Amino acid sequence: MKKITYIAACLSLFMLNTACTGDFEEINEDPNRIAQISPGTLINPIIYGMASHNASRSASTNFDLMQVTLPFPSVSGGLHRYDVSPNIGNSSWNTSYKWLANIREMRMAAEASGDNNYLAAALTLNAWVYSNLTDQFGPVPMTEAVRAEDGILYPAYDSQELIYETILNDLETANQLYDTDMGMIYASDILFNNDVEKWKKFTNSLHMRLLLRISNRTETNAFQKLTTMINNPEEYPVFESNAESAILQVTGVGANVSPWGRPQDFRLNVKMASFFIDNLNDWNDPRRPLIATTGTDLDNNNIGYIGIPSGYDGPDSQFEYNASTLQILQVTNPMQIFILPYSEVEFIKAEVAQRGFTTDAEEHYNKGIKAAIEQVKATVPEDYFDNTAVQYDGTLEQIMLQKYYALYFVDYQQWFEFRRTGLPELPTTPAMLNNAMMPSRFPYPSDQQIYNLSNYQDAVQMIGEDDINTKVWWDN
Repeated sequence: MKKITYIAACLSLFMLNTACTGDFEEINEDPNRIAQISPGTLINPIIYGMASHNASRSASTNFDLMQVTLPFPSVSGGLHRYDVSPNIGNSSWNTSYKWLANIREMRMAAEASGDNNYLAAALTLNAWVYSNLTDQFGPVPMTEAVRAEDGILYPAYDSQELIYETILNDLETANQLYDTDMGMIYASDILFNNDVEKWKKFTNSLHMRLLLRISNRTETNAFQKLTTMINNPEEYPVFESNAESAILQVTGVGANVSPWGRPQDFRLNVKMASFFIDNLNDWNDPRRPLIATTGTDLDNNNIGYIGIPSGYDGPDSQFEYNASTLQILQVTNPMQIFILPYSEVEFIKAEVAQRGFTTDAEEHYNKGIKAAIEQVKATVPEDYFDNTAVQYDGTLEQIMLQKYYALYFVDYQQWFEFRRTGLPELPTTPAMLNNAMMPSRFPYPSDQQIYNLSNYQDAVQMIGEDDINTKVWWDN
């Protein structure tokens, strides 16, 4: 097997909490560094590195776009008004490719050793990262990406259609590769503790997420494939409880620590958005005290859970109260990072049923709500479903509203699902920029125009314009 890159060698020391710096493209020839890796060497750094980045970006970017929170005071501009920086996606682009390089190393190591369980896990992690990356930007480098060792320093971009075709095929392959009799023989992974069955359920749950994502493209027959998966749980097992979810339990021990080294920064100059908190109030929802603080009037009297309207027009002084903000405990060790929760699987099943491909939409809807509440460690009140505002009314709108809360703090998934469905319906204001339209993608990092210009230009030609309002392939 090829010698690993410098960054991979550094990351193999992850659990020792060792910091590394260096050139990503430098080939490791130092005899004092690790020259070979096992299939299990990088799995924990990959999971933690990508999950922790996604959590931080969910709070700083997705929350503002999707009216979970907003910066306050913020009399003008700001992402909650769709004032989008041209560099908004840079960190996710760079972080994704850093970890994709290591996923490739993991995959090659698994292939070299004939370890199908680690190969399946690598294919799954690769699909997870690439799906989030392409859903942020559209076409991105994949076929030629992270192949500096092969002399490819300026990778071509692949169409989103090809990327999805590839990763969906990889997930199908991964499902067939898992061998529960073989086990996973290396040090315990931090996501599923080497439980092969849970890894397999993660693979298929991710497969369902991505099929639903492209379901507007009727030529993909995504709903037919989803129906096949739902009707064949023995062949395609998926998450069946919160205990099986892809939720990283951050222990605070060793290197498995909160991405917020200063938890107080999580809510620094941040208020809850009215849309997010008002629905929870309507439902008398038990998640409120776990997510948000209560607000106070100017005399410091408790006035319950109250937000600020996203994209508000006019001065900050119009709000004569101190609005609710985020609970710091959500990012204090120990904490959870949500990758793909069981509740999402139930809402996928609910939508497939609501669209007429399967049955029992209400049952899946109710299970999704219950799981979403319990995944944040809240308890479902006995009378919760007596509330007419919660009871299933047969519409996609209601499923997507509840799914929005199930996807709280799950990287960019609220934003992706809004772009796919236009739901939930978010209020707009005259102060919002971009004609009060939700951005459809992030601009490519500006350095692509400097270091990879020809391929960048080809990518722009695929989509028409490198603009935040250009729709990606599945968003038709």
